[in-house]
Amino acid sequence: MVKEGYYFGVPPVLLGGFAIAFHWWILGSVLLALGFFCFSFFRDPERTIPEDPAAIVAPADGRVVVITEESNAGRPGTRISIFLAIWNVHVNRSPAAGVITKVDYHPGKFLAAWDPKASTQNEQNVFTLATPTGILEFKQIAGLVARRVVSWKKPQDVVAQGERVGLVRFGSRVDLWIPAGSELLVKVGDTVHGGSSTLARWPAHARLSPSDAGILVAEKRS
Repeated sequence: MVKEGYYFGVPPVLLGGFAIAFHWWILGSVLLALGFFCFSFFRDPERTIPEDPAAIVAPADGRVVVITEESNAGRPGTRISIFLAIWNVHVNRSPAAGVITKVDYHPGKFLAAWDPKASTQNEQNVFTLATPTGILEFKQIAGLVARRVVSWKKPQDVVAQGERVGLVRFGSRVDLWIPAGSELLVKVGDTVHGGSSTLARWPAHARLSPSDAGILVAEKRS
């Protein structure tokens, strides 16, 4: 469980125990249920990360709701949008190994996460990830209920594939942009798990051998 689980979960559990001690059964039960829900919501399970250096993994748990062709800074590519329901794990992970070159925060609206306009109009953190194979971009997007996007990384941080990078509180969506020519391995409606589900593979011409990928990432760390 991430530390936010203690911040949100411990107070209602303590208050619930206090209420039960005074025989305020309904209030105590509601507070205890709320506290244990927070503990569950902020869970942070370990994941098995694919060893394939050509894999681009899911940055979040949830359901794939949009796959569409979309350019990014003049580069053709594809956007994959993942909707995080209230019961999903909300810890976000890096889709590939590399260096985070930018983390841009954009204030905005709080449209429902499934609204097509949420990708551009909602409050969000935008991560630009430079990898040995190419550039990826992914976004933490606030929603109607989720009003807080949290980044645990800053520009120039080096990340491993599947490494934890942040958190979206209480349901929302995460978008991932991949370059044109990538081999898409998911479809709309698929359920994915952050860090362990492979969404796509890099274009064949851009793929590295495992040894080359390890050398280049090591050079970025030095």
